[in-house]
Amino acid sequence: MAPVPLSPIKVGHIDDVQELRKAKPTSIPQRFVRDMAERPTLATVALSSSNDIPVIDFSRLLEANKDEFLVEISKIAASCEEWGFFQVINHGIELDLLESMEKVAMNFFNLPLEEKQKYPMAPGTVQGYGQAFVFSEDQKLDWCNMFALGVEPHYIRNPKLWPKEPVEFSETLEVYSREIRKLCQNLLRFIAMSIGLNGDTFEDMFGAAVQAIRMNYYPPCPRPDLVLGLSPHSDGSALTILQQGKGSSAGLQILKNNAWVPVQPIPNALVINIGDTIEVLTNGRYKSVEHRAVTHKERDRLSLVTFYAPSYEIELAPLPELVNENNPCKYRRYSHGEYSKHYVTNKLQGKKTLEFAKIQTKDSS
Repeated sequence: MAPVPLSPIKVGHIDDVQELRKAKPTSIPQRFVRDMAERPTLATVALSSSNDIPVIDFSRLLEANKDEFLVEISKIAASCEEWGFFQVINHGIELDLLESMEKVAMNFFNLPLEEKQKYPMAPGTVQGYGQAFVFSEDQKLDWCNMFALGVEPHYIRNPKLWPKEPVEFSETLEVYSREIRKLCQNLLRFIAMSIGLNGDTFEDMFGAAVQAIRMNYYPPCPRPDLVLGLSPHSDGSALTILQQGKGSSAGLQILKNNAWVPVQPIPNALVINIGDTIEVLTNGRYKSVEHRAVTHKERDRLSLVTFYAPSYEIELAPLPELVNENNPCKYRRYSHGEYSKHYVTNKLQGKKTLEFAKIQTKDSS
């Protein structure tokens, strides 16, 4: 069974941001207004071209000559070490399929509220419609509506949460998820090779890999300087694949050298990031990176996020090949199911969740 918390959590009433937007509020409800230290001070964000995250040409990894292949593999290594993020072009997924998935997601978000509320996200779980990671009545809320579903293996699915409308939703999601799964498997092969491991290392370890999708819709916000679309966090997955809606505002930002760097969307590219699981397995050489979403005054944003992770039964620890005197073991052995439960029962708070796996040393802060 997918690990879920059992105790009920009191979170109070949560306003639906699309409904708030329709009401054209003159002020932002207090529960969305961030403390000064958390507000997105957009003027301080680094914007130089040197801050563009790396771009990997996937076709060169599949079809290129050896020299081109090695160039792309070394770019993956540098991306994973220095950024934890990269964009993939020529990824081989039909653009019509990306557009279809975007369309059914947007059609779902545009349904009347009472229709969407037939698929509620229960407090302390991460499937259904609503806001995840809300655990107290005084916790600040994200300016975002979410709809999340477990996809693979089938036992993690909750069929009651798969919507009847739009009618093509389920079929489109099945095809989309199958293609994204293939991409994840290929990417993990190349990521393993980039760090000097056998290409099958991760996939062999992961068992029946867990795959979930979360659709995020960020309506325009009258005061984007006061709110966050999504709180800063790293992902608990091995890999995360992000599709940004066409024409969406550039809302994704990643933390690099203590500055929030915006990710400029490349048309038809997918954004890939390393999750906590890969950080643990590579003993910290490849790092999961804090990221967040900001909102825009006039433009909305849709993002489709696929999380790919090991089976819940799998035990994880740094790979022996990546532990030595110069790089001693930084993380303890734990079960992925245990970590997943820990992740979904804590609010998003930077990289705090990963402390669960860290070996505490005398100089640990």
